[in-house]
Amino acid sequence: MLALLASGSSRSSSNNKLAESENATQNSNMSWGTELWDQNENLAIHTNRGIDALDKYANFLRDRVAIETEYAGKLRRLVKNYQPKKKEEEDNEFTSMQAFRNLLKEVGDLAGQREVVSESLQMQIIAGVTLLSKTLREERKKCLSDGANLQQNLTTQLSSLDRAKRNYEKAYRDSEKAVDSYKRADMDLNLSRAEVERYKNVMTSKIQQSDDAKNEYANQLQKTNNLQQQHFNMLLPAVLNRLQELDEKRTRGFREFIVGAADVESSVAPIIARCMEGIVKAGESINEKEDTFKVIERYQSGFTPPRDIPFEDLSKCDPDSVQDSHYSNSTSNSLTIRGTMSASKLKKRVGIFGIFGSNKNSLTADGQKEDFSDLPPNQRRKKLQAKIAELQHKIAQETNARDGLMKMKIVYEANSSLGNPMTVEGQLNESEHKLEKLKVDLKKYQGFLEKASQVPVATSSPQANRNQLQNGHRTSRHSNGSADDHHDDGDDQPDDAGSLSSSSASPESGLGTSHTSLPGSGQGSANENAIGDDTYYEREVETLNPLGTCKALYPFEASSEGSIPMNEGEELQVIEIDQGDGWTRVRRANNTNGWDEGFVPTSYIECTLYA
Repeated sequence: MLALLASGSSRSSSNNKLAESENATQNSNMSWGTELWDQNENLAIHTNRGIDALDKYANFLRDRVAIETEYAGKLRRLVKNYQPKKKEEEDNEFTSMQAFRNLLKEVGDLAGQREVVSESLQMQIIAGVTLLSKTLREERKKCLSDGANLQQNLTTQLSSLDRAKRNYEKAYRDSEKAVDSYKRADMDLNLSRAEVERYKNVMTSKIQQSDDAKNEYANQLQKTNNLQQQHFNMLLPAVLNRLQELDEKRTRGFREFIVGAADVESSVAPIIARCMEGIVKAGESINEKEDTFKVIERYQSGFTPPRDIPFEDLSKCDPDSVQDSHYSNSTSNSLTIRGTMSASKLKKRVGIFGIFGSNKNSLTADGQKEDFSDLPPNQRRKKLQAKIAELQHKIAQETNARDGLMKMKIVYEANSSLGNPMTVEGQLNESEHKLEKLKVDLKKYQGFLEKASQVPVATSSPQANRNQLQNGHRTSRHSNGSADDHHDDGDDQPDDAGSLSSSSASPESGLGTSHTSLPGSGQGSANENAIGDDTYYEREVETLNPLGTCKALYPFEASSEGSIPMNEGEELQVIEIDQGDGWTRVRRANNTNGWDEGFVPTSYIECTLYA
């Protein structure tokens, strides 16, 4: 049964294909000249409508080109309006802003592709459609003119035939009347022979005229039939077939232009797809952690948060020392606040801080000091490094210009016809002067950078890098918990923010002292700082909570004061993170006194902090 069904379906499909091929053959053999020989007017109307449809398609393409052009222009205007302004260039380092710039670039490329589509449609498709329409109208006009001439010739011949037939009919009637008249005259005995002869002559003349009209009618009829046969079998079909070819040419052109327009769109599709891939890639390149790190890197001041305000027992302290302590704390806090300000805020408030600060450095055009000492330490070093790089670039450019002038002078001296060497002398002197000034500025800023970078070396003593300025005293903590108090003289107080960079560039968050104990709690007075600090530091070690854990990536031998050794793979507790000096404070349990604490290089460990 299934075999019968399959065979039946195969026979039906083959029959359908055979029928389609026969229809195609039949359609190819059919022509307007044979099938539509009597539809000349309808064919004229049809061909005119077809060319009008082609013109309508051309107008459609023109409107689309206008839309594409307007769309591309608006895209480019959009990209231009959202380009980062000059004041926003500093934000270009963030991955989100870089992605947005790449997005704008890709959208600009998209606008370019829409312009390519517009230009291609205008130059290739619309121009072709316009030319084809013009050609078709001219050919149609000629075909219709030829058809009209053929029809006019046939009409003229038919008119001649009709006129010859009417003449023949009239001559035949006249000859018949003349014969009747002659017969009556011949039978009438009253008429003379002369009158009978006259009737006979009239009859003979009319008969001759009838024969002549008959021959003319027969001749015109033959000519008409020949012309009519030629008209409907050859001349008119040729004209109609030309109209058919014209219409097929229009239809074929319509198909090619539609496909061509699609090809124009398809040709830019791969580039548009790459633009979309670029946009996706730009979006995927955004890294929130990297942007967070860059924000920290940009605005990190290097200062530490304000310490706890100590309790001051007025009954046990000298009034002068209390006043000095208050002044020291307020100064430290104000510097810390300045360190956390953004660069723009500092620029606006530089005049306020400058009232009480030092006026040793001249101010730049943006209100900052020449050595950027009014900025926090980290930002100051970055500004100085950028300034040094800029000066080095200018020196390289000026050196190349000077070398070029010197070569020109040598050429002029060797051949005076090329030029006067004295004309280059002035430019050479000016270049040398600029180069010398740039080198002086470079040396000056290198000195500023060297001064700003004078911080305690971490490898010598990690504990020493975390000094604190408290109540007019500089306290340095050691691994055993002791504290050395160094009373600062007036000269040691920072006269501007630049001096502060050398004394507080290293963070000290975990080692700050906090004298918040009330009288009677076992804490010494202000005159017993050393003993009080020892007691507090020992108590602080016991109460510090771990911030996380770390694993030693490499073995480390403690070679400086305050550091502890560790073995590769050893796990330790992190009790204070790196404050920017390259050291991390860790702790581990031992069997002798309970805990070992100290500093290890941050690059030697892998930290996992608690959430």
